Amino acid sequence: MLVHLRRARDHVDRSFAEELDLDELASIAGLSKFHFIRSFAAVYGLTPIAYVGERRVERAQDLLRTTNLTVTEVCHAVGYSSLGSFSSRFREIVGETPSAFQTRYAVHGAPRVPGCWVFMSGLVERRAGPGSPADGIPSNPGEAAGGSGLVASSP
Repeated sequence: MLVHLRRARDHVDRSFAEELDLDELASIAGLSKFHFIRSFAAVYGLTPIAYVGERRVERAQDLLRTTNLTVTEVCHAVGYSSLGSFSSRFREIVGETPSAFQTRYAVHGAPRVPGCWVFMSGLVERRAGPGSPADGIPSNPGEAAGGSGLVASSP
């Protein structure tokens, strides 16, 4: 059973920024939806939905610390479509707002990566709107420009 739950958890870890379906996760684990929720919570201490939220907030913390992306860009990059929901969940887990967190690290942290480079390198998929990937930006840096990790743009 643990192997099956781990398979579903690994899928969440890889796809946390995408819209995840509980039925799909249960199917990956080979369990019914309700048995999956109970088993996942028993093994990992969180429901699948709470686990996804924590993964998203962890990634958001990383982006807010290391890039100059706006809070809204980070919100969409980690899979939230609502800035209010993102801010509430972030504050619930971290204990401060995303803006306060970003400001604290902007003052005391290392130099931050420009947001344009983050999007161009494929570290974060740019979305034209909630849930839709942008045109021409690879999700894997090695896919662009013959594997060099750079995206060539036309004038």
